[in-house]
Amino acid sequence: MEEFIQQGPKLPNNLYHSDNLLQDYLSSFLPKEMFQTIEPDLNQLGKRASNDILKMAQDAEIHLPQHITYDEWGNRIDKIQVAKGWEELNKVSAEEGLISIAYERKYGEYSRTYQFAKNFLFSPSSAVYSCPLAMTDGAAKLIEIYGDDNLKQRAFKHLTSRNPTEFWTSGQWMTEKSGGSDVGRTETIAKLIDGEYYLYGLKWFTSAITAPMAMTLARIQDENGNTTPGGKGLSLFYLEKTKEDGSNNKIEILRLKDKLGTRALPTAELRLNGSQAFLVGEEGKGIKTIATLFNITRIHNALNAASFSRRMLTLAYDYAPKRVAFKKTLNQHPLHLQTLWELEVEAQAAFHLLFFSARLLGKTESGEDKNQHALALLRLITPVLKLYTAKQNINITSEVIESFGGVGYLEDSDFGKWLRDGQTLSIWEGTTNVLSLDLLRSIEKDHTFGPWSEEICSLIENINNEYLLKSKEYVMSEFKDLSTFTKNFNQLDRNCTEAVARKFAYSIARVTMACLMLDFSQRMTGNKRELFYRDSAQSFCSLKLNLTENFNLKSWKMAEQHLFNQDY
Repeated sequence: MEEFIQQGPKLPNNLYHSDNLLQDYLSSFLPKEMFQTIEPDLNQLGKRASNDILKMAQDAEIHLPQHITYDEWGNRIDKIQVAKGWEELNKVSAEEGLISIAYERKYGEYSRTYQFAKNFLFSPSSAVYSCPLAMTDGAAKLIEIYGDDNLKQRAFKHLTSRNPTEFWTSGQWMTEKSGGSDVGRTETIAKLIDGEYYLYGLKWFTSAITAPMAMTLARIQDENGNTTPGGKGLSLFYLEKTKEDGSNNKIEILRLKDKLGTRALPTAELRLNGSQAFLVGEEGKGIKTIATLFNITRIHNALNAASFSRRMLTLAYDYAPKRVAFKKTLNQHPLHLQTLWELEVEAQAAFHLLFFSARLLGKTESGEDKNQHALALLRLITPVLKLYTAKQNINITSEVIESFGGVGYLEDSDFGKWLRDGQTLSIWEGTTNVLSLDLLRSIEKDHTFGPWSEEICSLIENINNEYLLKSKEYVMSEFKDLSTFTKNFNQLDRNCTEAVARKFAYSIARVTMACLMLDFSQRMTGNKRELFYRDSAQSFCSLKLNLTENFNLKSWKMAEQHLFNQDY
């Protein structure tokens, strides 16, 4: 008797061509001529993401970074040796314009949507090279706003180049032992000597240590050696790993971090021993200045989360018809279908919130945001987007791994890395609780709830499709509850407000996602996948907004209808 061998899941040969949501979204929101112009580029990257880019990432995952402390003669060199695949991913990033598209602004306010669409395809196939790209994008944005002419010539042109020999990535050296997310406890000091700044201190986590440059925070000492404590004493600095003569910029790499995930990404603990650096922005305004960078990297964090979730579901859909259990394939079991459908609508919700943020970002950069509505809206949405999509991804990934059974738990199946890599997304650039409190600050100090309310009301009011009216009622009900809660902020005990900040953030996310899904579903009227998007939006509203009252007992039928009949 021939031994049974289970056939595993495989990716489609073109990840753009197989992603109907991405195609339909872009064709709906982008100008027709632009969409027709860029689609061949997206198609090409979709093929590469399934083929040569994926092989580069696999090489980087196999040949992990190594810290070479000394050369053969005993000289301290602190060299980080990375895989050939990692170096090739750097080249691809430049050639594909994964950063430059945003700053060329060839397509005005839609340039960010184009950039994020390409990164959405690239990220899950990149061994998390998307992390250096996130910090590079953030650094480019920061320098564009705050950098002087010298810094723009020195760094900006490298960060936004399409030429692999000129392209630079950027590191982000913020985390210290004392503070973590609380950068106000930063201990690194900056000494002004003969008109130049030199940094001294230990940086606990420095991702993308192979990048030629980095942004970091430090406290400037006065002539008496004193510094200002807390966040108000911090200034932002730009530094390069090597000096103009090619020598080490007095940066001592203590060790590479042995991390739970993102293992192909070299993350180091290092000491600055008088490293030459350049002040960026105003002295003492470091936290305000670096916020520009964080706003970009947090959106990239969500891009990773949403694209990782889509990748996991792509694998799950391919596997379900191949695996037989109890005389039926998985996609013939109503409970498995129910599970996949709930994960699918979650993944779609993440996608919509991500690309809504990309559209807002594009507006703020193109001069189209005349009354700064998009800017205020983005201030509220960014922390919510980051915290919620990260949690979604962990749940989706865990469920998909479970669907693979025992093989999903095997290290050589490579599924475990998705859970490990995804866990960093809830930590990096601010944990869930830190960002929930940031949401409260945005409402209290930046008055962002008003613009958000206007946007939600506009989206809800435009929903007139008869099939969506019940879902519209669900969303409106929760929106009213959020508005009532927010109006009573000042009357509530501050500790109580902070205690429910996470649930409040989740509710903001859910309501926004629901509105965006309903809006998109209505836009898809006449599209061959109209019913699919309508069912997705309705399911998200019932499952996420009023679970106990509106439990959808038939959503497994939607999965059977849409997910396994080539509709999606």
